[in-house]
Amino acid sequence: MAKVIVKKRTSTATRKRRAAAKKAAKFVHRAKKATPSPRGAELAGDKLSFNHAMLYARDVQRALGFYRDLLGFKLVDEFRHEGKPLYARLRAPGGDGTIALHLAGPGTSLASEGVRLYFEIRELDDFCRKLQAKGFYITQMPRMMPWGWRHAYLNDPDGHEISLYWAGENRMKKTVMRTAKEMDKVPAAKR
Repeated sequence: MAKVIVKKRTSTATRKRRAAAKKAAKFVHRAKKATPSPRGAELAGDKLSFNHAMLYARDVQRALGFYRDLLGFKLVDEFRHEGKPLYARLRAPGGDGTIALHLAGPGTSLASEGVRLYFEIRELDDFCRKLQAKGFYITQMPRMMPWGWRHAYLNDPDGHEISLYWAGENRMKKTVMRTAKEMDKVPAAKR
């Protein structure tokens, strides 16, 4: 008597799941191989530093009005064409950090999902009140966050997310998350 072997057909969904799992496994394997060694810092000479963030704007003049006139950034460099600014680089008023504003091309999306700019200021509450007095909308007024920093949130004229914050003594400390109930117990003077 002959033995009959019946091979079960796998569904399309099962084949797709298996292919996706195989692809993910290859990605993880490649990522592990590409993980920088401790020698990565040696290769960069321990001198790698952050230079600036580039923000694309529909209207560089309007963006300058926000960053320079409202937030107090200092103009470092500007490129104009026919009297209209196409590019500007600005330095933060309290440090060496810079941002660059660049005219976005026609039809370019300015959505920056997953990116938020952080600017630290000790007088956070006063600064936010001054922005409001100038008619600027703040999406969240300053409040203590579970990680121990006080944050306010807003968007620039092109919709780029910004956090104004004060970390105080917690600036370079390891983050310790607290619950909202614990935050209510923190004295206002420490916020």
